[in-house]
Amino acid sequence: MSQKTIYHNGKIATNSTPYFAEAMAVGDGKVLATGTSSNLLQTREAGTKLVDLGGHTVIPGLNDSHMHVIRGGLHYNLELRWDGVPSLADAMRMLKEQALRTPAPQWVRVVGGWTEFQFATRRMPTLEEINEVAPDTPVFVLHLYDRAMLNAAALRAVGYTKDTPDPPGGEIQRDKRGTPTGMLIARPNASILYSTLAKGPVLGYKDQLISTRHFMRELDRLGITSVIDAGGGFQNYPDDYKVIEDLHKRGQMTLRVAYNLYTQHPKHEIEDFRKWTSSASLYQGDHTMRLNGAGENLVFSGADFEDFLQPRPDLDNTLETQLESVVRLLAEKRWPFRLHATYNESIERFLNVFEKVDRDIPFNGLHWCFDHAETISDQNIDRTVALGGGIAVQHRMAFQGEYFVKRYGAEAAKRTPPVRRMLEMGAHVGAGTDATRVASFNPYVSLYWLVSGRTVGGMQLYGGENRMSREEALRLYTQGSSWFSTEEDVKGSLAPGQLADFAVLTSDFFSVPEEEIKDLQSVLTVVGGEIVYASEDFSQLAPPPLPAALDWAPTAHYGGYYNPASHVGAAMHYGCSSHHASAASRGPERLGESLWGLGCDCFAF
Repeated sequence: MSQKTIYHNGKIATNSTPYFAEAMAVGDGKVLATGTSSNLLQTREAGTKLVDLGGHTVIPGLNDSHMHVIRGGLHYNLELRWDGVPSLADAMRMLKEQALRTPAPQWVRVVGGWTEFQFATRRMPTLEEINEVAPDTPVFVLHLYDRAMLNAAALRAVGYTKDTPDPPGGEIQRDKRGTPTGMLIARPNASILYSTLAKGPVLGYKDQLISTRHFMRELDRLGITSVIDAGGGFQNYPDDYKVIEDLHKRGQMTLRVAYNLYTQHPKHEIEDFRKWTSSASLYQGDHTMRLNGAGENLVFSGADFEDFLQPRPDLDNTLETQLESVVRLLAEKRWPFRLHATYNESIERFLNVFEKVDRDIPFNGLHWCFDHAETISDQNIDRTVALGGGIAVQHRMAFQGEYFVKRYGAEAAKRTPPVRRMLEMGAHVGAGTDATRVASFNPYVSLYWLVSGRTVGGMQLYGGENRMSREEALRLYTQGSSWFSTEEDVKGSLAPGQLADFAVLTSDFFSVPEEEIKDLQSVLTVVGGEIVYASEDFSQLAPPPLPAALDWAPTAHYGGYYNPASHVGAAMHYGCSSHHASAASRGPERLGESLWGLGCDCFAF
């Protein structure tokens, strides 16, 4: 058995009985016991390590039931993250600085995790503003599922001209002369956005290893200890899994990853799954990294992207035939599967197929699920439960709620998704983010959304009938998510015998004002009894620093999720004092505008 450690003098949320404990003993990667500090300290033996929690709150390690961590890790150090940045002026300052330091032929990429509603000015940058701050370095800015903005240098890099035809399912916006403006519009799906992004240079293999480790460390900083990777477009198995598999072999994983296989070949999906179910073994690996099944895309004809700026897409009439062949194969092979499903109209058709297959090959405890399910009806929740399925929900509405309300109305938005009804009707529900290209990877923004019912822009989406208590939200993010990787017997609580995965928080999740939930972080994160992140009062316990990112990498200068402390000096220089002086020199009609003509956000919080 590995060295025993007793964590004491804390407020430990066990997700078990009793719910709170003062102390916890850990050994051999698992929880040995919980109880009072006095009782557990009496079990101290020679060699037992003691960690005084100093009154901090401890929660079970957060488990994101749907994230794209493998793909995100490969590119993390390439990306300029606007996640949590409070002002457009700050975002554009970061873009300007990064454009100056990025070497050719690399691009500056802002790839998801933000919405204009987080900015005090509540608008996104214009193409003119992007071209002004970055005239020479290619810039690609992705906004949710609906659009991407490319500066002139990026248009040249990807080769889009007036002679380039619009691809199927997308639009290259053009001016009156037919010249591309730099705006790419997902109409009706996001393929044009992701296929264009895929044209950019990538990191070399060594730097992909480093980038993935940095992304895992960032998630560790937020108290995430497990992730279910939902695959993704342009994420091919096994080629794009070599980095994560290499880190696993080296013992350098600081995050548990269960991964699903996402089909890559339209109209040839059944061939992908035949190959994978015959060449790979379900659950191959261990609890640090293992194959979890199929999805989130099973057939391309079933992709109902949620772009609430566009009407709901009508799925192809070939859907049922194609989906049935894939689901029938997966049921025969006993492979769990998950399926991206935004709209109830799509879910209705998917369930028709599942019920047909189930009549021939009973699902019988197969851990299958819908992902997202923003507009699922009670009737279809009931059908999902009858088939033993689950629903993985994410805080996508926290980033797109304003768009949904504009198109469908505030009344419809009150149950998008209807999490409370899912729980009342007996569905398995797990929480997550769908990071990194749509919503942010920060779990506390998702927990805030579940508890408050508000978007990141502050709009009230839900009343009390669809909001979670803090205990309920935490259970969804821990125990709830563990069902989706068939690991509910080993993770999700801090009870004896469960994996010793937990996070010590900066403040008390259970008592801080609701708005402050978004600001929580971990000061000590433990995975399998091993400390993977430590800061502040626990800095002396921190693991060794990671290999450095490339010196020009955005993460080397700004980190991941926005941290005000690391931006104070730059924000004061570029975002406040200097631009006020500059504006004053241009005359009174320009006062209050930023260096780039953006609204002044100095007092944004």
